[in-house]
Amino acid sequence: MRARAALVAVAVATAAWLLPLAATVGAAPVIERATQGERCVEDTASMRRYHMRFLEHQRDATVHGGIRGAKHSLKGCIDCHASKATGSVAQAKTDFCVGCHTYTAVKIDCFDCHATRPAAGHASATEAKK
Repeated sequence: MRARAALVAVAVATAAWLLPLAATVGAAPVIERATQGERCVEDTASMRRYHMRFLEHQRDATVHGGIRGAKHSLKGCIDCHASKATGSVAQAKTDFCVGCHTYTAVKIDCFDCHATRPAAGHASATEAKK
């Protein structure tokens, strides 16, 4: 009798844990489109798969070689992808970085050090204040 009760308790606990996950399987993340520019510096499929490699390569070029503002800079991403509503890439659930990273269950640690908003004079930042 105790074994059956324990088995039912485990089944209920497992179902309670899995049901919220099942609701998100197959659902695409809800994110805003870029606010600046005609197109991204790379095609969508490449950016989805390799953006972290591009950012790490640019980070190394910046830190070790002093090369700033190149094709794959984090600042460039933030300038283009900051939300019109929040002015940020990581403030709300629908902001560009947070939307995808939440969907894929990947922690973002870029913004522990880096700003999530474009520089004050940038068009996205200006539009967000309106």
